[in-house]
Amino acid sequence: MQGTVDGFSYGLVTPLVAYLMACLGGALGLRCTTRSMLVAQSWRPGWLALGSAAIGSGIWTMHFVAMMGFTVKETPINYDMWLTFASLGVAILMVGVGIFIVGYRGASGTALFTGGTITGLGIASMHYLGMAGMRLNGKLEYNTFTVSVSVVIAVVAATAALWAAGQIRGFLWSVGASLVMGLAVSGMHYTGMAALSVHLHTTSGSPEGDSPAALLAPLMIGPLAFLLLAGVVVMFDPLMIMGKPGGRPADNKPGIPAHPAVPHPGRRPPPSRDRHGHRSSRAPQNR
Repeated sequence: MQGTVDGFSYGLVTPLVAYLMACLGGALGLRCTTRSMLVAQSWRPGWLALGSAAIGSGIWTMHFVAMMGFTVKETPINYDMWLTFASLGVAILMVGVGIFIVGYRGASGTALFTGGTITGLGIASMHYLGMAGMRLNGKLEYNTFTVSVSVVIAVVAATAALWAAGQIRGFLWSVGASLVMGLAVSGMHYTGMAALSVHLHTTSGSPEGDSPAALLAPLMIGPLAFLLLAGVVVMFDPLMIMGKPGGRPADNKPGIPAHPAVPHPGRRPPPSRDRHGHRSSRAPQNR
């Protein structure tokens, strides 16, 4: 028996809130990634880790906020707690691998392609592992082609977002990039949901797992509290907002020394001093 699937049981409320969660996580994660490129290497892992956690938490929260509006008319839906939070760990871990590659190798060429691919696969893995945590009186089946399209969307979105993070531009640039990233992640989610069909079992049974109400508190309070904390870090870091280098040049890549200071061609060089620290009285000769 085919189940009647409804992904918008609360209308546009859950899609809009889910989109905002994806944008928030993306904005914070991209700014942290940008900030990591403007600091000494000793601080870089911390900023990259914060960015990974922000993006992972944002897309995970986006997914399960959207799933609050997903229903199957003929059967209740519950969720397995362990698989649900395992999907959060997978998201943060795989997004982190991609971000660290770009943070240390630069947002171009092979590093960008590799980092974007891993990050996109992390987003897709989070989605389908979270779906595997659903418990209902039926079987989930997916259309292979539509699933492949959703994975491609995730990879392209992640690659574009990491490229934007590597541009080291102003705050409005990152806001625009996060809006595009949120739209792409939401598009990936609903494309994946369009690939889903539910075949109900003929025998009735009570699905096992925690109810959506039991998951509501950790879904909303935990990740949102972290995102708000990351937002505070962003707000109180002027360099993070402006996206401009301070005492460290923006193009100082790992392993490449900063550009040496070159005197202005119109200025005379400073006077030389002897070994006792006195200025030399000899004037420069004109040739």
